[in-house]
Amino acid sequence: MDAAQWHAQLATGQWFSHLPAPFQTSLLAHARLRQLTAGQYLFKRGDPPCGLYAVLEGSLRISAVNEHGKEAVLSLVEPPFWFGEICLFDGLPRTHDACAVGPCTLLQVPQQALLKDLDENPRYWRDLALLMSQKLRLSFIGLEQLRLMPASVRLAHRLLMIIDGHGDIEPSRRLVQLPQEELAALLSLSRQTTNALLKDLQAQGIVRLGYGAIEILDAGRLREAAHT
Repeated sequence: MDAAQWHAQLATGQWFSHLPAPFQTSLLAHARLRQLTAGQYLFKRGDPPCGLYAVLEGSLRISAVNEHGKEAVLSLVEPPFWFGEICLFDGLPRTHDACAVGPCTLLQVPQQALLKDLDENPRYWRDLALLMSQKLRLSFIGLEQLRLMPASVRLAHRLLMIIDGHGDIEPSRRLVQLPQEELAALLSLSRQTTNALLKDLQAQGIVRLGYGAIEILDAGRLREAAHT
């Protein structure tokens, strides 16, 4: 995959596609390809800043682990998602772990190269602020759902978020390649509860369950379930 193919893939995302053309070109000019195997960490909490990333293939789990080994999964990032921008603003260490769910291909724009570009073109800071504010908005929505919405509504809403790339792509995907235990961790539910809720959606003809995947059969009815 060359720079032109990278651009075509990333341009399917709203954030990258709305960047000024010179900034798009600069990001790809500085980018380097990274390959991760299943279970390999891209970075861990406390690691020094290492730049901005975009997912080209596969997915990564963004999570935190406490001193007792209990993991809280915060997000699952997939193509053409960009992440890692917080450290550009504050220069502090990474806030969470990023681990490949399966084989994963990413682009890395190194920290110093990107900061140099931003020093020369400070107007681009606004574009990065928009990327970060989009995620902050989603985080607030997630906290609200966790406290106020029943589990069935949270699950339907999370599936919708995944198929529309967390608001970054048009909702055209129909296959969510995500093991039930990963989905359960995202929702702070048990695997048993998550499985029961998914089976209920399957009985209604809204989804079809497969090995490590969930096929969305009726996005319209899933959307209704997410707003019940």
